[in-house]
Amino acid sequence: MEDLSIHHANLELSENLGRHRTDGFKNANALVVRRGAPFKISVQLKGRPFNPRTDSLRIKVTLGQLNVEMPVTFSTKHSSSHWNAYIDPNNLNFQKLSIFIYSPASVSVGCYSFQLSVSTQDGQKSTVVGNFIMLCNPWCSEDAVYIPFEDQREEYILSDSGLLFMGTPMNLVSRPWSFDLYEPGVLEACLDLLKVSPQHQKNKRKDYLNRGNPVYISRVVSAMINSEDDRGVLKGNWTDDFKQGVSPSKWTGSKDILRMWAQSGYSPVKYGQCWVFAAVMCTVMRVLGIPCRVVTNFNSAHDTNANLVVEEYYSETGQKLNRSQDSIWNFHLWGECWMTRKDLGPDMDGWQVLDPTPQERSGGVFCCGPAPVKGIRNKRTDLIYDIPFVYAAVNADVHTIILSSQDQVVGFSKDTEKVGSLICTKAIGYPRVQNITGDYKYIKSPTSTLSSRSSTISNDSTLRRATAPEGVLVSLTLNKSPAPGEPIAFLVKAVNKQKIPKVVKVHLNAQAKEYNHSPSETFWEKHGIIQLAPMEVKVVQEQILPAQYEHVMENNLINLAVVLEDMATHKRVLASEEFNIASPELIIQVADEDSIVPNKQLTATVTFTNSFSRPVSGLLTIAGAGLIAGKKQFRMPSLRPGGKASQSITLTPSMAGVKMLQASISLLDTDTIRCFKMISVNSI
Repeated sequence: MEDLSIHHANLELSENLGRHRTDGFKNANALVVRRGAPFKISVQLKGRPFNPRTDSLRIKVTLGQLNVEMPVTFSTKHSSSHWNAYIDPNNLNFQKLSIFIYSPASVSVGCYSFQLSVSTQDGQKSTVVGNFIMLCNPWCSEDAVYIPFEDQREEYILSDSGLLFMGTPMNLVSRPWSFDLYEPGVLEACLDLLKVSPQHQKNKRKDYLNRGNPVYISRVVSAMINSEDDRGVLKGNWTDDFKQGVSPSKWTGSKDILRMWAQSGYSPVKYGQCWVFAAVMCTVMRVLGIPCRVVTNFNSAHDTNANLVVEEYYSETGQKLNRSQDSIWNFHLWGECWMTRKDLGPDMDGWQVLDPTPQERSGGVFCCGPAPVKGIRNKRTDLIYDIPFVYAAVNADVHTIILSSQDQVVGFSKDTEKVGSLICTKAIGYPRVQNITGDYKYIKSPTSTLSSRSSTISNDSTLRRATAPEGVLVSLTLNKSPAPGEPIAFLVKAVNKQKIPKVVKVHLNAQAKEYNHSPSETFWEKHGIIQLAPMEVKVVQEQILPAQYEHVMENNLINLAVVLEDMATHKRVLASEEFNIASPELIIQVADEDSIVPNKQLTATVTFTNSFSRPVSGLLTIAGAGLIAGKKQFRMPSLRPGGKASQSITLTPSMAGVKMLQASISLLDTDTIRCFKMISVNSI
């Protein structure tokens, strides 16, 4: 009889992918498994059957320069801290062996090779080789990234789409994003990111050894998403000139960015801003098996001198000035990843802030985190990493200073609530917002995100909040969230807190601004005088017409301010509000929603209603990972005010699950309008 040898090995893709929750990676160039759980290899032998008394099996697993060799035993009892391999005792077919390979829950992430050898008593040896990709395992309680509930794992590991929240707390904009976890080339690009990193290039062996630690992985990824210090994925650009690349607002998902980066030989993709950096990082972390979500901090402070104070300057007529080195972004997006922090202790386990937008250096490199959210909440600025920077971003005080034309300070107020007024993320399992502000800071009392900001003038020339017993109080309140084609209606309320009459100058000023810049020139203003009887409250209704604001609204918000000047004392008081205009209506409808299955065509219809006060035309783009290959674009002809336009498109889902269909219309001189629809593709 022919001597014993290995005919071939079967990596049992379907069974292993299902067991390891890596079904989405079925088209990868290697088996994808998660650490801390066994995976199965079926070995077909030829010649005589395997004889456990005289023959032996060994497996050698290799990652770069690291390797471990182990015997294949018949015992299913094994140490969870070591690699093990054993023959399935329930399937003792000595011509076709079922072998399980078990990895510890702390092994390194990366592309492994294995070598399976069978040796006979007389020294004959037969070998087969293969490859597999190892990811972190949030289903394994011994893994540092273990997250306890299945709905959390579905959302923060397996979900390949989500929402990014932008705009203002008054008028949230839900921006759809396709994380594209399972799209061709994305897994490979995420693994390439680790290999291209400076840490790997400097010392491959050390990098491979450290890749078992999610704290280490997250710092590498945070730095590699931007390209300030390395061959990172994205080049940031906060100007208005994107001619050398793609405007950050045009990206709809991570796939195009990651594939473009890998295919270019790891040249940075142009361009990104905070939401693009955060969303692409979320893709990489989820692919690598680390739970991750994108978080928005509204009114996010960048405190350059670390004094926990951000100064904002206004003219005496209400124009916001660009005078401060510090800044407040209307919104800033970062990521949170979930892990234990053995380096800090169990009190710091859980969500960790990871910010890839290049703002400040951490350890000499443009990255941020992982900073434990619990540490931020408790101001543990003594702990690593970067807690002081994030603490300031959500807690800094705002000092508002009114300057005269001679640059003299004529008014001052302090706001302790504006910064970090709303911190939020996408809710688990639903396309809506989840408020997580209380995770980052102790909330003194529930406050409405629609509350206006107000100040007072008092006899000692200090501007105070509405509780001051004397002086003049002013507040500014929008009647409702502004919508396109409608006037911006607002109320100015002036209160005389004193028992003497007052004559007060009123200055109203509106400026367009981008979320991360100081406002541009004034586009609307109004000035007047009101008389206030002793203790009188006077309310003035004002409005800005569509024709007065629509021409400045491309990618912009509005800063609206009112300054009251007491004609007797010449003291000033200011109230302000920054807000965005809601988008026009864009709707996706899908026929036969309850009977959608893979590989069966369905029809979707996108309808746009022009609520602007002028005709518009533009380009409609439709995309959806797992629903449509690439993107489809349609030219939309000029549409009169109030007019509707519809476009139908055929989709063919490629896999079961909940998928996101995105539609966007790029209009001339207006920010891109977006909508999405979640589509449930049923298993056959």
